[in-house]
Amino acid sequence: MRTRQVRSGSDLLAARQAVRAAAVEVGFDLVGQTKVVTAASELVRNAYVFGGGGTMDITPVVMSSGRRGLQLDVSDHGPGIFDVEAALVDGFSTGAGLGHGLGGARRLVDEFHIDTEVGRGTTVTVVRWAP
Repeated sequence: MRTRQVRSGSDLLAARQAVRAAAVEVGFDLVGQTKVVTAASELVRNAYVFGGGGTMDITPVVMSSGRRGLQLDVSDHGPGIFDVEAALVDGFSTGAGLGHGLGGARRLVDEFHIDTEVGRGTTVTVVRWAP
């Protein structure tokens, strides 16, 4: 497992680079790399912008069948997500963005889970499996 701190704008680029390197190690093709890096980018940006910063854990995972993938856990200690269902709808934003972040990330991965509590923060866990 690799942990990346997300506390500044430069950390966003470093996080994306770390995910790409891990995806290559796991055996993702170029399309798979792009999808998991894009999902990671959306999640770490949300943790930075809306959660005031946080961490991203990158963990290689293996199914019992031998299929390999990556699990990303992106956590912050921000205000939490007040309405998860609304936050997943394209166009919903509490900021100046287009509102495609969480929903877009969910479409790019195979497994997606949000653990959030108002006033406590948010952890988004995603898994993308290599072909």
